[in-house]
Amino acid sequence: MDVPEPHYHAKFVFIVGGVMSGIGKGIVTVSAGRNFIERGFKVNVCKIDPYLNIDAGTMNPFEHGEVFVTDDGGELDVDFGHYTRFLQIDVKKTQNITTGQVYFEVISRERKGEYLGGTVQVIPHITDEIKRRIHEIDQETHADVLLIEIGGTVGDIESQPFLEAVRQIMRERPANETMLIMATYVPFPPHVSEPKTKPTQHAVRDLKAAGLNPSIIVARAEREIGKKAIEKIALFSGLNANAVFSLPDLNDVLEGPMFLDHQGFGDKLLEIFQETPKQSPTWESTTKLLDLINKQTETIVIGLTGKYTQLKDAYISVFEALKHAGMHEGAKVEVVYIDVEEFEKDPSAITKLQDLDGVLLPGGFGKRGVEGKIKVIEYCRENNIPFLGICLGFQLASVEFARNVCKLNGAHSTEMDPETRYPIVDLQPTQRGIKKLGGTMRLGAHDIDIYPNTLLWKLYGEKTKIRERHRHRYELNPAYTPILQDHGLVLSAKSEFYEALELPGHPFFLAVQFHPEFKSTPWNPSPPYQGLVRSALRIKLEKQEGVEAPVGTTAE
Repeated sequence: MDVPEPHYHAKFVFIVGGVMSGIGKGIVTVSAGRNFIERGFKVNVCKIDPYLNIDAGTMNPFEHGEVFVTDDGGELDVDFGHYTRFLQIDVKKTQNITTGQVYFEVISRERKGEYLGGTVQVIPHITDEIKRRIHEIDQETHADVLLIEIGGTVGDIESQPFLEAVRQIMRERPANETMLIMATYVPFPPHVSEPKTKPTQHAVRDLKAAGLNPSIIVARAEREIGKKAIEKIALFSGLNANAVFSLPDLNDVLEGPMFLDHQGFGDKLLEIFQETPKQSPTWESTTKLLDLINKQTETIVIGLTGKYTQLKDAYISVFEALKHAGMHEGAKVEVVYIDVEEFEKDPSAITKLQDLDGVLLPGGFGKRGVEGKIKVIEYCRENNIPFLGICLGFQLASVEFARNVCKLNGAHSTEMDPETRYPIVDLQPTQRGIKKLGGTMRLGAHDIDIYPNTLLWKLYGEKTKIRERHRHRYELNPAYTPILQDHGLVLSAKSEFYEALELPGHPFFLAVQFHPEFKSTPWNPSPPYQGLVRSALRIKLEKQEGVEAPVGTTAE
């Protein structure tokens, strides 16, 4: 199949990783993006993941972190959360390219006879499909600069076709229209207390073996690596020292883009592209956020109760949404991860929730840990602990209320108990008969009507219509909503299904079917998360004798 000559809109910045994964390649990507944005350029992003999954939707959070959901129903790699939070952009599901997608498309075309009997090979057919998808993203986003992050590390077997596609694109385009940034790790062995550049040298050698040369190297480390190490990396990479940058661990990742810019990173980006700034970088919006962080005078403790608590990335958007809310409420949010299965083994352990300022129950699937989650909801409801439930948290909050307030003994969700006498939560009608799990849930953004004079209505600035993202198969069974309402539960929002519940008279008890964390950014925190933090802070301050709650921190 012939690939048409592409017409490019954007200049491309490819970002690859060296030495090992998990070093913060995504932060390097968004740091480049923020530097371009500060200079007046429109930026968008693409992520290439070498795994064979079609998308991240069927992956266990323990495997790869949370699944990030887009407005158009994409179930994307966890890094897209970082991109959208930092760059303040909306992305589409086509902007996450996986090996599974590429091979599926090529094999499907072969089965249709589109290659006219030719032998189908990795080069050119796989690499051409990778290039076609990148070009398609370029056409759709209309950005000045397209950031393209390659998952994994240089040298991974599964990354080789993608690196070859990158090599071809960089060969086909003028030198000032593409660049390659390598994010690498420089260790400080404790017994020598100096940076070791040898792993980076090997990573650069692997990159050169793939026919690629770095334009810029960003060295991640626990602390700054120093001029000597920078010059050594430059020497063995064939770069000038002004193209090697140090990115140590910082107090807050928000500092990363500005920290690099102070070393000349932003100017180097424009130098390679032979561009002049459209505006002078001020970093005003970032410094305002850092000022908010520095002005946080209180600390509140929020318990995140789930079953993936051993891996922070499983709930990273939830964690970030709480952080954003705290920044704007003047409170540092300390998140304590609580394994709910503990409460099933030892019910008396539930009293540890008394030490928390608030509790959040995030989304999830499956029956493991469900009874522990229901105990958490009951304890928060009965003991006036600020509570926010998300997705499954909304469903189980309705189950708990049905069991313990409406006295419907054995009430449950048919996801966990298909034979329950009282199916308070049931499979959506459109989900019946579906056998394929990937990409078949109710996904993406949906319009939601909020009822006036409710807590949710106040949190969203008295808006009666909002649009939030979803990822679920089950819904609150409308057959049981009258009995829930008769016993005092307020159902405060609805789309095709009920979307929110709240409990009047409680300091803060709110649960929503949607996932507001996916739209939270440091500049615009999510209203439900901000409401939880605001209420938790208010209650904490009220308990401190002689201290009044600051203006704007009440749940109302």
